[in-house]
Amino acid sequence: MFSKFAYSIFEQSIKDYHVYDNVNQPINNPYPKEKIEHLLYFKNWIDTVQWHYEDIIRDPNIDPVAALTLKRKIDASNQERTDMVEYIDSYFLQKYGNVEVKPTAKINSESPAWTIDRLSILALKIYHMSEEATRAEASQEHRDKCQEKLNVLLEQRTDLSTAIDDLLSDIENGDKFMKVYKQMKMYNDDDLNPVLYQNKK
Repeated sequence: MFSKFAYSIFEQSIKDYHVYDNVNQPINNPYPKEKIEHLLYFKNWIDTVQWHYEDIIRDPNIDPVAALTLKRKIDASNQERTDMVEYIDSYFLQKYGNVEVKPTAKINSESPAWTIDRLSILALKIYHMSEEATRAEASQEHRDKCQEKLNVLLEQRTDLSTAIDDLLSDIENGDKFMKVYKQMKMYNDDDLNPVLYQNKK
C-alpha cells in the first residue's frame, strides 16, 4: 500500500533530522532524484524543519529582528512545501495518465498529494507526541495526557492511510479522476500582492 510506503520514508526523514536536530543542517536525501522516494523524503524534510521553525518563533524571549528573519524563512518554507505537493501530484498524473476514466467517475475533494501532505504532518505529530508521552522528567499526568492524544493520532493515521489507499485505488480503476489546481498563492507574488507591487514603483 502506498500510504505505508510513504509513511516509512517520512519516518526515515524525521529520524535523520533528529540526529542533529538543527534547522540549519543540510538535507542529505538518500534517494535518486528521479524516484518518488526522493520527493517524499524531501517533502517531509521541509515539514520537519518548518515544525521546528514554528517552535523557535514561539519563544517569548526571541529577538524581534531574529523573529522577522525566521518569519521570512517560514514563508519560504510554506512556498517550498506547496511546490513539493505539486511535484508529487505531477508524479500521480503521469502514473495514471493512461487510465480509462469511467463515465460515472467523480473527483475527490483533495488531490492525492495533499492527502499525503497530511500524512507527512501526522508523522511529525506522532513522533513528537510519542516523545512527550515518554519524557522522563515530565509528570505522570503529563505523560498520561500525551499518551491519550497519541492514541488518537495513531487512530487517525489508520483512517488517513485507508483513505489515501482507497483514493489511489479508485483513480487507478477509473472510479475517480485527478484534477489538480495550482495553488496560485498571491501573497508571495510580486505582481499580485499590492504591498509588494506598490513597492516596486
